[in-house]
Amino acid sequence: MSTVFVRYLRDAAALYGGGLSYATPGSAGMDLRACFEEEELVVEAGGRAAVPSGICVEPGVPSVAGFIYSRSGLGAVRGLAVAQGVGVVDADYRGEIVVWLLNTSGAAISIRRGERVAQLVFQPVCRLEPLAAEELSDTERGDGGFGHTGRV
Repeated sequence: MSTVFVRYLRDAAALYGGGLSYATPGSAGMDLRACFEEEELVVEAGGRAAVPSGICVEPGVPSVAGFIYSRSGLGAVRGLAVAQGVGVVDADYRGEIVVWLLNTSGAAISIRRGERVAQLVFQPVCRLEPLAAEELSDTERGDGGFGHTGRV
């Protein structure tokens, strides 16, 4: 098993749920929790909020990055989703992970300190070198864009 080194910036970050951890043995992502001084943070309807996690990470495996995904219950049920779709934590980033949440619901939503707000999934990254080309190879699809296949 590979490791990720975790630096806890505030004592509370290590206490919430035992720190950065998987909820179950089959979980793909580790829970990121809200770690701010206030008791709660309110995200207005249609608004965004930066939610600090209180942690910094260093993957113990080369060519791996962290990806921040919405929690299904928080997004589908309550309407709070990761604002940019998926957040990326580059392998060489050592700062605090901050989760930007977007409230897609029609009402203000409160986030309590220690609440699980997103999940952090570590995935391999393939870095390719760009090389200018006059032409690209032909494919069946070619340059057909969105909806060109006629399939729903």
